[in-house]
Amino acid sequence: MAKLERAKSEHPSHAMGWHVQPLKGRSIQAFFSIEDDGENFTYPDAFDVDFNKRAEFDARALDGPAINRKIRQLMSEGYGWIVVRNPLAKHSLGVGILQKLKLDFDGSLGYFGVGLIDGPNVRIKGRVGWSCAENMMSGVVVIEKNAGSTFGAAIRGGDLVCKGDVGARTGIDQKGGSILIGGRTGAFSGFMMQRGRMVVCGDAGKNLGDSMYDGTIFVGGAIQSLGVDAIEAELTALDVAWLTRKLGMYGLEPKNGIRNMTKIVAGKQLWSYDNLEPAEKKLVL
Repeated sequence: MAKLERAKSEHPSHAMGWHVQPLKGRSIQAFFSIEDDGENFTYPDAFDVDFNKRAEFDARALDGPAINRKIRQLMSEGYGWIVVRNPLAKHSLGVGILQKLKLDFDGSLGYFGVGLIDGPNVRIKGRVGWSCAENMMSGVVVIEKNAGSTFGAAIRGGDLVCKGDVGARTGIDQKGGSILIGGRTGAFSGFMMQRGRMVVCGDAGKNLGDSMYDGTIFVGGAIQSLGVDAIEAELTALDVAWLTRKLGMYGLEPKNGIRNMTKIVAGKQLWSYDNLEPAEKKLVL
C-alpha cells in the first residue's frame, strides 16, 4: 500500500501550492523505470539528430502540412536545429514533435501552433494565435511578442513563455508545467487549473483562477477579480526563490517586483462539492 500523505509540516511544497491527496485503498504499480531505461526512455520513432547541425528553409510558398513534413524530413536527415523563415501566421505549425529539437520560427504562427509536443526547444520571433502549445508535455516554448486566447490549454509540463500580452482563458485546465507571461492576461485565466504554476508579470483580467482545483498563480500587477474558489495566499521565501530563478532565465520582470507579487491558490471548497448541502453549494458558487 502506498503511503502518499505525511504530516503537512513535513512538506515544504505546501508553501508553494503543491498538495498531496491520499488515495485510500489504492496502491501504485511501477510499470517502468527511467533509471533502468536510461537513454532509451524516448519515443520509438524519434530521430537521431545533431543539435550542431543546422538547416533553414523558406515557408512562404508552402502550406501548413507541407511545412510540418519539411521539418520532419530535416529531422530524419539528422538536423537538430531547424529555422523556418516566413511562416506567415499559418495554422498548426510545429505540432506533434515528440523529441528534443531546436526549432526557430522567424515570424508569426496562426492557431494551434506547436501543440502536442514533448521535448523540443521552440522560439517564435513573432506572435501566435489561439491555443498555442496546447497539451504540451515537456520542453520550452518562447514567444517574443503576443499570444491569443487559451494559451497553454491543458499544458502538462515544460516552460511556456510569452514575453508580451496574452488573451483570455490562459492555462485553461492546466495540469502541470509553468506558464510565464511578461505582460497581461485576459479573463478566466487559470480556469479549472489542476496543477503547475502560472506567472503573470502584468495585470490579470476578471475571474482569475475560476474553479481551480490546485496549482499556483502569481500576478505582478492588478487583478480585476478572482473566480470561484480562488483565494490569496502568503508569498513565501520558497516562492520568491523559485520566481527569481525562473523569471531570470527568460529576462522577465514583474510589474511591481517579485516580492510584491500576489499569490493565488485554490480555496478547496470545491474539492468536496458533491458532499455539500444545496444551501452550501450556493455559497461556494
